[in-house]
Amino acid sequence: MLAAIRRGLMIIPYARPVSHASFWARRLALLGLLVCIAALLAHRFGPLITPHFLFFQAVGSALCAVAVALALIGFVQLWRVAAKGGLAAFTALVLAAPPLAVVVYGAVLTMTRPALYEVTTDTSEPLNWLHGIVAEQGWLGSRPPSSLSAAALQREAYPGLVGRRYEGALDRVLEGVKAVALMQGLVIEAEPIADADDTSTVSPTDEPLIAPPVTGPVPAMRPGLVSPLATPAQTGPRPDVVLQGVWREPVTGLPVDAVIRLREEAETTLVDMRAASRYGQRDLGLSADFATHYLRALDAQLQGIAGD
Repeated sequence: MLAAIRRGLMIIPYARPVSHASFWARRLALLGLLVCIAALLAHRFGPLITPHFLFFQAVGSALCAVAVALALIGFVQLWRVAAKGGLAAFTALVLAAPPLAVVVYGAVLTMTRPALYEVTTDTSEPLNWLHGIVAEQGWLGSRPPSSLSAAALQREAYPGLVGRRYEGALDRVLEGVKAVALMQGLVIEAEPIADADDTSTVSPTDEPLIAPPVTGPVPAMRPGLVSPLATPAQTGPRPDVVLQGVWREPVTGLPVDAVIRLREEAETTLVDMRAASRYGQRDLGLSADFATHYLRALDAQLQGIAGD
């Protein structure tokens, strides 16, 4: 009798259900994160080009989005039937957070930044490239050419992106431009090479063709006359100095091509800049941010000789 009572009071163990969605969420989130990290490293330090990098980033982000959906299903099953997998679902959310945060940040920039892929400080006379930019756009599609509407859109979005005028010689400003390029990570790839027949610059070791007289008075120049021995640099304005280089975003390595023009005008030097992202129909403000930071750094470098 006592044994029968004991058998009736025997506790039956409860077998908890398993949430397969939670465990699949963790697997997919880990896979998506690894795809994004591998693509980032291969683009920043390896041979992966930008269109392929963006494609793999999209694939990794999509895997993370699916993982979040499965993790939410796992949490619902945990709440309703106490299914196993709560920790796996939480881990999936943590792993999927970085790629999806980048997507959300990009969406915010898409809504707040103008649809431009290049900017220039001189919209009336755009700077020309020293050499053409060849970039296979791939699935990103062809880019529209620069237009007056794009210039108006830039002036409205970035009113402070204008040229700089410095009260200094062109050579002095050129030194500052190159120094700031080195500090900002802008690699100068092309710059004008002086012509061998150009006599506008003379080395200190060069000897004059005709030696001046040792004795005797030197006749003074009459006002309004130009010496027949004057060089082109003495009789007219110096030609523009144009530099072209490429800058890469420190984290992602996205390339931005830039050209800088220095023009001497009435004892001052005018500096203009053009920056363009190499890929995509819009760059979410990347080229404008680089140009703005560069010009501010140039102002700091040449502090004391900046004009109005």
